[in-house]
Amino acid sequence: MSSPISRRTALRSMAGVAALATLPRLPAADNATPVSKSPGTFANHSVCKWCYKDIPLEPFAKAAKEIGLASIELLAPEDFPTLRKYGLSCAMVSNPTLQTAPGVTIGHIPKAFNRLEHHDILTGLYEKRIAEVADAGFENLICFSGNREKMDDQQGLENCVVGLKRLMAVAEKRRVTICMELLNSKVNHKDYMCDRTAWGVELVKRVGSPRFKLLYDIYHMQIMEGDVIRTIQENHPYIGHYHTGGNPGRNEIDETQEINYPAVMRAIVATGFKGFVAQEFIPKRDPLTSLRQAVKICTV
Repeated sequence: MSSPISRRTALRSMAGVAALATLPRLPAADNATPVSKSPGTFANHSVCKWCYKDIPLEPFAKAAKEIGLASIELLAPEDFPTLRKYGLSCAMVSNPTLQTAPGVTIGHIPKAFNRLEHHDILTGLYEKRIAEVADAGFENLICFSGNREKMDDQQGLENCVVGLKRLMAVAEKRRVTICMELLNSKVNHKDYMCDRTAWGVELVKRVGSPRFKLLYDIYHMQIMEGDVIRTIQENHPYIGHYHTGGNPGRNEIDETQEINYPAVMRAIVATGFKGFVAQEFIPKRDPLTSLRQAVKICTV
């Protein structure tokens, strides 16, 4: 990652022993109290696994199912059998990458579709991953713009259009939606190009396929733009997926931070959105208790 508060470095600050110690206290499946899914209630809840790195996937999948989640995401194809075992989906599959030189990884956040020289590699990587996603019965696959590295935003936009259009025929045929994530370049991902909703929406319009949309990360866009609810209301046709996170700090999404998630969720539901909203915060407290709380907050 390019920032000092990246996902990976943040995770290293978590106490693995504390996370694992929560597992024996989980309620048995037959005594679980999943989130109520009454008629009209939003229930397409997902969670990003990277925030719970110190809990192995299998017990985490069991816990997620008991909490009432329908998906664990940002996982790779080798993880799909575990998800199937627990009746879970992967609402957003992780990006394929290739290391081409020491310290150079194509397809990750800093080096992706805004560089023409990456397109041949990315096309091969994504065509293979699209097939894997479709064969598993999943629908969404994440991608990134890449960092600016002094490139003009307009040129980067045009380059992204060229690269992404190469994938649309196979994505449309296999019914897989590629979603480019909006990330903040102020705190976490310095120099990232797709850091504003307007830029991302213009990209979606130019690619011109129903199989390319934005991953609107509420945490990141609160940092960059604010005005989250109005932005969602005005741009929801271009958004295929949502991520949460408390600001400041990307911690719990409760009253300890500035985003009113029940209001944001009501706005999302009011647009007619039928996709998934994924929890992507780094717990400061007992991680599974915090996750259960976040799902309840977002069940509106």
